[in-house]
Formats: sequence, C-alpha cells, structure tokens
Amino acid sequence: MTKSISKSDIFSHFSNLSYLPRWGVLLFDIVLCIMAYAISIAIGSRLFTYTGDSLISFGTQAAAQIAVQIVCFWIFHTYSGIIRYSTFLDIIKVLLSVVSTSIILVIVNLVCDWHIDGKPFLNTVLLIYIPMAFIFLVCFRIGVKTIYDSVMLNFGNSKKVFVYGTKSAGQAIAKMLRSYGAASQYRPIGFISDGKSMQVMSIQGLPVYLMNEKIISIMKRKGVEDVIVSPIKMKEINPAQDLQIFLKNDIHILTTPAMSEWDQDKDAEMHIGRIETIHIEDLLERPTIDINTENVSAIIHNKVVLITGAAGSIGSEIVRQVLAFHPTAAILLEQAESPLHDLRMDLRKQFPDETFIPVIADVRNRDKLQQVFEEYHPDIVFHAAAYKHVPLMEEFPNEAVQANVLGTKNMADLSVQYGVQRFVMISTDKAVNPTNVMGASKRIAEIYVQSLFKKLQSQNPDCTKFITTRFGNVLGSNGSVIPYFKKQIADGGPVTVTHPDIIRFFMTIPEACTLVLEAATLGDGGEIFVFDMGHPVKIVDLARNMIRLAGYRPDIDIPITFTGLRPGEKLYEEVLNQKETTLPTSNNKIMIARVRETEYELANKQIQELIELSGHGNSMKTVAQMKAIVPEFRSKNSIYEQLDQK
Repeated sequence: MTKSISKSDIFSHFSNLSYLPRWGVLLFDIVLCIMAYAISIAIGSRLFTYTGDSLISFGTQAAAQIAVQIVCFWIFHTYSGIIRYSTFLDIIKVLLSVVSTSIILVIVNLVCDWHIDGKPFLNTVLLIYIPMAFIFLVCFRIGVKTIYDSVMLNFGNSKKVFVYGTKSAGQAIAKMLRSYGAASQYRPIGFISDGKSMQVMSIQGLPVYLMNEKIISIMKRKGVEDVIVSPIKMKEINPAQDLQIFLKNDIHILTTPAMSEWDQDKDAEMHIGRIETIHIEDLLERPTIDINTENVSAIIHNKVVLITGAAGSIGSEIVRQVLAFHPTAAILLEQAESPLHDLRMDLRKQFPDETFIPVIADVRNRDKLQQVFEEYHPDIVFHAAAYKHVPLMEEFPNEAVQANVLGTKNMADLSVQYGVQRFVMISTDKAVNPTNVMGASKRIAEIYVQSLFKKLQSQNPDCTKFITTRFGNVLGSNGSVIPYFKKQIADGGPVTVTHPDIIRFFMTIPEACTLVLEAATLGDGGEIFVFDMGHPVKIVDLARNMIRLAGYRPDIDIPITFTGLRPGEKLYEEVLNQKETTLPTSNNKIMIARVRETEYELANKQIQELIELSGHGNSMKTVAQMKAIVPEFRSKNSIYEQLDQK
C-alpha cells in the first residue's frame, strides 16, 4: 500500500516541487498575520475594558496593520528564503518584522493621541499581536519543513546518504543537498564523525554517528547505500584504510568538487550534478611530493624547453607543468600527429599567453632532430619519448632498441653538441634487474647517458648535466591497467588479472611529472633518482576496489579471472638493484641510486653494436647483445630464456 502511494502522481509532483515562490510565501504570511490580528482583537477586547473608543473600526485597523506588516516583510526579506530550510537567521527576521510593525503602529498611536486626543489602534491588541503573529509565522515554517521532510523520507525518489565529516565542509554539503531537495538525487539523513567521542548529537537536525564497527549496521538498518566524503575530509584521512569498511560492505563512496570551485553566482544544482563516485586513485596510499618551486622556476623561467614524447601521458603533463613556469618557449616534439594536434588545442585554451611550438619528429631520426636543435637551441631537455608496453616490446625487441636506446642516444649526443644545460631522462623501475626487453632497453639508455656524463665531466665541469628519474606505474596513463579495468567493467566483465600475487607501485601522472621537475633542480649530473612510492598494491585488490566503486560486487556481479603472467612480466617491480644503495636528497621522498657504472668507451662500443644489430632485424641476436650489456637481465616467461641458459 505504501509503495503504491509513493508512486502516485500526487506525491511525485510534491517531491519534485523545488520551493514555494516568493509571492506564495508572502501570501501565506499575510493570511497568517490577518488571523493573528483578528485573534489579538478578540482577546484584547474581551480581557480588557477601554475608556474610549478607537478612532477607526476594527476592519480598518486590520487593513492598516497588514499594510504596515507587508512593508516590514519587504524590509527584512522574510519571504525570500527557502521555507523548508529556514535558519535561525530567518526566525530573527520574522521576529524583527513583527515587532517593527507593532512599534510603528504604537508610534502612530502616540502621535495621534498627542494631536487629536485619540488612538486609531488599541495598544494592548498590538502587544498581543507580537507573540501571536510570531508563533503563527514560525509554526508555518516549521510545518512546511516537517511535512516536506516527512514526504521526502517516505515518498521521495532521492537516495539516502550519510555525510562523512562534521566540520564546515561536511555541513556545507548537507546544506546544499537539503536546500535543493528533489533537484538532487541524494538526501542526507545523518553525519558520520570519526572523533573518539560524540561531541554533538545532531547537526542541522540530523543525527551524528561515530565511525566504528557499528556504522555499517546502522546504515543498512536505515537503508543507506551511499556516503559522501568531502575533498577536505579526503585529505584528513587515509582513504586506503579508512574507506575500506564502506567498500567491503557495498557502500558507494561519493565526493564533491572542492568548495573553492563552488561559484555562488551560479546555480548550485551544477555542483549537485557533479557529485560522483571517488576515483580509484583516491584509494591508493602514496606519499605526497612537495617541491621547491623557486628552484624549478630558476631553471625553466625564460628558458627554451624541449619535451620529447610531448603528447604522451607523461610528456603532456610535463608540458603543462613547464608552461606554468613561463618559459621563453616550449618545443613539443612528438611523432604521433593526432595526439599532438589535440594537445595543441588544449594548450591554446589553458595557456593562451604562453609560447609553445609543436614539432612532428621521431627521436630515431637524427637528421630531423638536428634541424630542431639548430633552429631552437633548447636550454633544457625532458626526454619522455619511449616505447613502454612490455608484451609488445618482447615481441619486437629491435623496435625497443631503436626507440628507447637509439632515440635516447640521438637526443643525448645532440644535447651535448648544442650546449643544452640539463637533460632529464625518464626511466622506469622495470630497468632494475630487468626481466623483459623493455626494461633492459631503458637500463641501457641509463647506462649511456650516465657514462656520457662521466666522460664529459672529466673534460669540462660545466658540461650538460644528465639526470635520470625512475618511475613506477603511472595511474591512468595510456594503456595502463586502470583504463583497461574500467573498460572491462563497463563491458560487464570479466576483469582479467595476470596473477593473484602480482603487485605494483603506483603514482599519479601529476606526481610523476612533479618528480621530473624536482629532479631537474636537484641533479648535479649523472644521478639516477628514485621515488619513495609508499606501499605496493596487489593488482587483484585494485581490481576488486574498482569493481566496488563501479557499484558491483566482485566475483558475483563482475568475475575476476587470472590469465597468467605475460612474456617478460614479473610478480613485483624493484626500485633498486640489490647491489645498489641510495643517498638522501633535500626532498625526503626522492633518493639517489648508487648504480654500477660503465666506462663510456665500452658502453658506447657495445651500444653501437646493439643498434646495428637491431637494424638487421634478428631479434635473438639483438636480445643477446642486450644481455651482454646488462648482465642482470634475466628473461621471464619469454622465448629469450634460452639465452640465459647459454
């Protein structure tokens, strides 16, 4: 019966009514004031005996009183607020408007009594009117609020939610949602506090519950399947731990835009529409990187900066962060036409006053690169161009060498030739004890730039400074696991994981690029910087959390299947070689890796041979040469394991 009533047109229209129009509120208030004045006259005339008659009739008194009351309503704007969400300030406005009306009429009485020896109004009636009208007007507001909340609670279509956090941000979210009622699909019915004790029992008339083991049973008993966490609260807690209780119990975790983004001049419904499920990145525990922006500005401001792989995931973010420091020009070198075009369109909107120059070129083409260096003479080079996908590079090792080794060698040699001040190369944690061609190719690139710097430094201390930064897996980058999982979940599953025990370190794209800029300032040349990336994440746990965030149950609604390790893939990535040690830097999240060094003459000879072999197309000979350069390179789940046996 209740369900059928809730679906009726009457309550559907009522729940969709946003708010009473101002004229409607004013009309109700006028009617209530007429009633209050009539009752005041009835009470006053029966309880008191007057020595004289009023100068005007009771009807005329009521008309004059209402006219003055309307003026006071207009002065104090008592009808402009949303009735169902009246605040203490609204009550004060009502009281002031009623008291002001009676005071004005009492003054009229005094003036008339002074000049014509008579009063148009009865003072006693005016005094009785104050509490009577105030009670009527306040009860009207409380009644509307109570009825609306009751109807929405029982018949509305909005989802019940708890707001996690009782401070200003949480209260602002609840206020926004309640103010717009049916305009929002969420209706707060309580707050969650993570304090050790209950400091307040209710906020905005909503109960406050402690964040403990009972919170899930309370939410289920009240039919709450969603919790909203403000961006400020997300920074105060450890999402990886503190929000797991909701995920494991199929509670949807939502968040809103930061309060700084709320434009009070715009319709707040826009912000209601931007309430969305938190991103998986928010649930990964990662250390925060703080950089010295003054140092970064010193090396970038008014300099020509060249970024290779500029339209890639890492390269495009480096471009944006570089442009924020106002270089003379940013040269965007990229071999993929469409992504470079899209990047240019975005940058024109985001940085209309900065100079950036797209250049289509391939780092494997030395002649084209030389033209670029000759024309622009860059001061700083960020080398992000590379092939990165492990399974593909295992199938095409010659291409991995051409792009990652030859491309780096071309860029490094030209940087020296044209007097580049700093050359920052982006490497990977897969270069440590590599088990695949991609990781080995990046390790060989590291060896070349490091040995080249050692040779140059011995001849000229003011030579180009070569700096390397090793990254873990980057969240959301092209071809990374998170976009892949999202697509599988959207398709209904299954979500495929290679191995139940596989783990990885993660960082976001902005974090990774922040590290690049910091490394550019910290490096004196020849260093390999590594990042304190926090705790590793099991990929299967990542998959389960992503399924839950999408509103499904892992292994029930969306199955997870294990496909086996791919060629060249290992269970865990290492940040440092076992023989390597680290040295601290001024940034406690960044360390310098002490790696095995190679003399330039030997490294150059071996790498040149490798490049020539890769050009001939014999994959087995190419990989064999890679293993000669990097003795710790041991293939996993790959046809090249036979080379290790030899």
